[in-house]
Amino acid sequence: MLPPSHIDGARLLAWAWSDLPFGHVASEAGAAPIAIHGLALCQYAGAPGVYRFSCDAQWEAVQDEVYASADEARQQLPAQYRAVAATWHRAGCSN
Repeated sequence: MLPPSHIDGARLLAWAWSDLPFGHVASEAGAAPIAIHGLALCQYAGAPGVYRFSCDAQWEAVQDEVYASADEARQQLPAQYRAVAATWHRAGCSN
């Protein structure tokens, strides 16, 4: 599934999608864990860092982490998101 051009108000730089979840994030109040299908590298206007958003199947950000660069964000993917190998795409590209 293709991502939107902006996630949580930040401009999309690169993305990865998997029909099988990359992993899961614990939800609040004891609800079932949330499956992470999308990973997005984004940048807010005027901000120095790059955010890696962990997204559900509708590209809604569930978790985020800030990094110094897009390369760092890709390389430091947490173990919880390694159930499926991420194939990264530049924004505006489907392959």
